[in-house]
Amino acid sequence: MTVNRYTKMAYASADDMIFGNSPNPVKAGLDLEIGAGYTTPEVNYAPRPEAGETKEKLVKEYERITRDIMERMVQVGFPAVVLETEHVQQMTNNPTWGGEVANAQKAIMEDYHDEYGIKCALRHTPGDIREDRDYLQLRGEKYNTLMESFEEVASNGADLLSIETMGGKEVFDRAILRNDVPGMLFAIGCLGTMDMEYIWQDIAKVAKKNNVVAAGDTDCAQANTAMFIAGGLLDKNLAHTLAIIARAISAPRTLAAYEAGAVGPGKDCGYENTIVKSIAGVPIAQEGKSSTCAHSDVMGNLVMQCCDLWSNESVEYHGEFGGTTVQCWSESLAYDCALMNVSLQTGQSKNLRDMMVLSDKYRDPQGYILAYDNAYKVGEAIVKDSDDIYLRAKNAAVECVNLLENADPKLQMTRFEKNALADASEALAGLTDDSDKFLSDSLEQYKKEVKVFRPENYGL
Repeated sequence: MTVNRYTKMAYASADDMIFGNSPNPVKAGLDLEIGAGYTTPEVNYAPRPEAGETKEKLVKEYERITRDIMERMVQVGFPAVVLETEHVQQMTNNPTWGGEVANAQKAIMEDYHDEYGIKCALRHTPGDIREDRDYLQLRGEKYNTLMESFEEVASNGADLLSIETMGGKEVFDRAILRNDVPGMLFAIGCLGTMDMEYIWQDIAKVAKKNNVVAAGDTDCAQANTAMFIAGGLLDKNLAHTLAIIARAISAPRTLAAYEAGAVGPGKDCGYENTIVKSIAGVPIAQEGKSSTCAHSDVMGNLVMQCCDLWSNESVEYHGEFGGTTVQCWSESLAYDCALMNVSLQTGQSKNLRDMMVLSDKYRDPQGYILAYDNAYKVGEAIVKDSDDIYLRAKNAAVECVNLLENADPKLQMTRFEKNALADASEALAGLTDDSDKFLSDSLEQYKKEVKVFRPENYGL
């Protein structure tokens, strides 16, 4: 098993982190470089449900989507674009469907590149189909189908390979509903990381064999679940302080993909990516103010701060007044990128970055921690114990709590938020530093409490 841990930060200081630049840029697709001095829009879309009835209908739908995006980009004069195809389940469960879609999309992209010189790349994200009725089935028959799907898309035109893995989710779902911070640590930091190491070594092999890029993952299944349950400023289903603790714990989990062979760009919905970039120096995709077609968040400007790709998360393909949805949203993203790129060319990028950050930093505890200066501090806490998956996740949670307990007075938290933070702080203070003990105790506890938890999914 080859996993290379990150033992130091990728940047000398937080202030060196900026959008469009990464210490380890990635070349992909048709003349595109990611993190090499400019930002690029990444357009994400979903076919209409009826298009999934047959393979032929689905391929036709993705051809329309691809042509619409490429046409709008050259019509308005944008120099580069990335397309991300997040698989509907039929495409992953029937690997040749995904392969045919990738092949059809790439042919259209090549035509536009040849004719207009537009730089472009295609990301494919197979769905994590590794479940069997009520249970996660992370290893076994479904795993083989998933790997076959990666092989099909990689050999048929996909340039970037990604996935949103589910490891740890069966324990996390119970923990988050009970404000159980040690359970969140076990689910995301330990189980999630174990699964990431397992799957990403294999994805990296597929990428290498086909001369494409093993891009990256996201803790969508857990940290985003927490963020969505937490909701907006009027919601009280889950404290935002707990949601950001889950997010901090997710950073070392997402980092595990790069330790196992991924090279970036990270996946758009990983709001933890600024922390990950501070450690791994890989380019990242992010989503925020221009992904309101998919969901709302409380830090839509701030998350542009260090992005290399800027995404709309997802939108269903249909007509709008301004064209099809993919045309409207790709144009919005591309204008955002044009502004970031001109700020890089005119030496104004740090001013623009800091304005984006300050517009959201004190709105909510989540934006406060993910602001690049604090994200960097969480990164430092992670690399302090980089070889121990439990300790580094615990360090991330503790640092997140410390930063919130000593926050700038401009960050105002309600009593509900402060009480949840105090409870989390107490739970973390009571945890052991002995990872073997934590793992064996947690294993015993959650085997009893979570009926669908199967330790063999994690090689335990």
